[in-house]
Amino acid sequence: MFGFGRTAPRKTTARPAAITVNGRELPLTVRENARATRMTLRIEPGGQALKLTVPRGLPEREIDEFLTRHHGWLMTRLARVTEAGPLAQDKTIAIRGVDHRIELTGKLRGLAEETEIDGVPTLMVSGAEEHVGRRVSDHLKRVAKRELEAAVRMHAATLGKPVRAIAYKDTKSRWGSCTSEGNLAFSWRIAMAPDFVIDYLAAHEVAHLKEMNHGPGFWATCEQLCPRTKEAKRWLKQNGSRLFAVTF
Repeated sequence: MFGFGRTAPRKTTARPAAITVNGRELPLTVRENARATRMTLRIEPGGQALKLTVPRGLPEREIDEFLTRHHGWLMTRLARVTEAGPLAQDKTIAIRGVDHRIELTGKLRGLAEETEIDGVPTLMVSGAEEHVGRRVSDHLKRVAKRELEAAVRMHAATLGKPVRAIAYKDTKSRWGSCTSEGNLAFSWRIAMAPDFVIDYLAAHEVAHLKEMNHGPGFWATCEQLCPRTKEAKRWLKQNGSRLFAVTF
């Protein structure tokens, strides 16, 4: 979910733009990689697209046969991702790891507000029903900004490292990034994860201000900043795709 350095230049081959799995049409990208020795098929985070990496010059027939052989595998994996997607149908959204029921306020304007109704965590959303998705995502962006910036300040102060800027994006391949200049970027979707996972993500990227790699020194720094690093990594591995699967 995090970047791991550069790979050899890749070339996109002329292939169909999408394939159908479980009645869903999914974008398909096929890329040639000079370093690849075999074909690898990847379901993009959230199950919204597919990426196939193939050795350079591989015959079209072998690519087609590979996709046919793995159709059953795709059906099984994508069914799990679909079932795990949290939002629209049941009108709930996870905020800092807690499921909130989504309720309309009946007002045209106003920021979404977290509250509790009859003991149930609830997110009150203004505006018309067709705008609920945007209002909810805007709230998550505010939560992510508030929680991450506080955690980043704390961890950066611990290491004595300056942070130049923080950006928030809706990325599909990584949760965060850090440049050598001190620019951090995060996926605002992390606002749906529990607090300790949000803290871990902040610690992970701040640790890169000291160690621009994923070696032993980096992980030692990460655990120094966030003692629940291993637990948070497991949580993201098990649940990260669910967060990417939410459509707003």
